[in-house]
Order: sequence, then C-alpha cells, then structure tokens
Amino acid sequence: MTEMQPPQFQSQSRLPLSQITFLLITLNVGLFIWQIFSGVDVSNPATIDALRWGADYAPLTYLEEPLRIFSSTFFHFGLIHLMLNMWALYIFGNIAEKTFGHVYFLGLYLLAGIMGSLVSGLIDIRNSYELLEHVNHDLFPRVSAGASGAVMGLGGALTLLSLFPPLPQQQFLFDRKSLLIILALNIGMGFMIPGINNAAHIGGMLMGAVMALCWYIGQRFRLGFTTTIVVLPLGIFLCWLMYQYNLGLVSGIQPIWAEILQQMKMQLAY
Repeated sequence: MTEMQPPQFQSQSRLPLSQITFLLITLNVGLFIWQIFSGVDVSNPATIDALRWGADYAPLTYLEEPLRIFSSTFFHFGLIHLMLNMWALYIFGNIAEKTFGHVYFLGLYLLAGIMGSLVSGLIDIRNSYELLEHVNHDLFPRVSAGASGAVMGLGGALTLLSLFPPLPQQQFLFDRKSLLIILALNIGMGFMIPGINNAAHIGGMLMGAVMALCWYIGQRFRLGFTTTIVVLPLGIFLCWLMYQYNLGLVSGIQPIWAEILQQMKMQLAY
C-alpha cells in the first residue's frame, strides 16, 4: 500500500516525539515484532497469518467477528508497509497531537481508522451485490489491514485546519498547498494502483476532516475540553451508525458471504 508523504510544517522549535504518537508507534512495531517471532513472514504474510492476527475480511468481520474493524488497523502486510505507515504517523501524529491535545488526538486517530475499515466494508458489501448478477473475481472481498486509514485521518484533519485562519493559540502554520497535493496524490494513486485499499483511505480522511472541523469550531467558541467531551462520543456514534448501515446491507447477501466464508475456511484448513 502507498502511504502519504508528510509535508513540511513551519515551527520555530524542534519537536520531541509526542507521548501518544510514541505509544501508537511502539504498539504497532511491538505487535509486528511479536508476529515475526511467532512465524509470520516479515515481507509477505500469508493470508491465514493475517487473519489470525486480526486483519479485516468483510464476510468474517460482519458475520462473525466485528472486532476486526478495529484490530485490522494494527496489522501490517510486511516491513515496508509498517515502515511507511509509522513514518507518516511520526510526522503527522507529532504535529496533530500537539495541535489537538493527547485525548482528542487519540480519539481522532482511532475513529478515523475504524471509519476507514467501515467504508472499506461498505465497498466489499456493494461489490458482493454485483456478484449476485455475475461472477467477477475482482469483486470478491479482500483481506485488508494497516494503519493507513487512521494516518489519512490525521492528514485530512491537518488539511482541513489549513483551510481556515490560524487560531490564536495554534503552534503550527500548515502548508495548505502541500497538504492538498499530498491528499490528492494519495487518493489518485489509490485509484490507479492495484492492491491499495482506497476506500479505507477516503473513509479515514473524511472522518479526520469532520472531527478537525468540529474541534476548530469548538476552539473558536472557546469551549476548551468540552469540545472533546462532546465530539468524541459523536464520532463514536457516527461509526456505530455506519456499522449498523453496513450490517443492514449484509442481510441481503448473507447467503453468498456465508458460502464464500465456508470456502475460505476449507482452503485454509489444508
């Protein structure tokens, strides 16, 4: 998967690594090391290993294990995939955490990742409806994972802030042109390059932008921590609504997904 190339930010001081960003990077890297020591291929994990470690596979996620919507954001398909995501998380996360604060930043990151998984699931569901009309192997649900939806959420959030006048207490000036180009390039490449889960990128980016807009409005009205108390539950509610919407759509294709899931389990048993 191709990830965003972080832009330059204007600041007069050097930036030590923020606490939550450090924790997230440590968690992702620690899980990857654990996976390698358990026998997972360092560069090209097998499908069965990806599923064992919580990757998202829509029929399995929506019919049996919804927790994969969350767990998939912490599994990576090899060292390069991990390094690209962690590099982008280091740059974007460091800036975003110092801008939004620890709690809001963590909520934004997690909810963007979850929304990315949900939008990815929506695409798989719609593709499966196409399978009812004709068999096209390109439409079969794919195993997906990675922190890119969450990272795109951070990129979308910072890009949104770049569109508005800086707040009086804002530490950084964001390069609007650079951020917009980066997002456009990454979304465009997602449409052109096979194997990139562009739906997760778009879902994460939109969620990040919405949460950044709510935060900006709250700061303008000097609501302080009240913004966090109000907006984070709202973000959770939006994710829940999206999940319920997807779940409603699944009812119409449950037989075909149950068959796909059964075939997958039989193949993995050999």
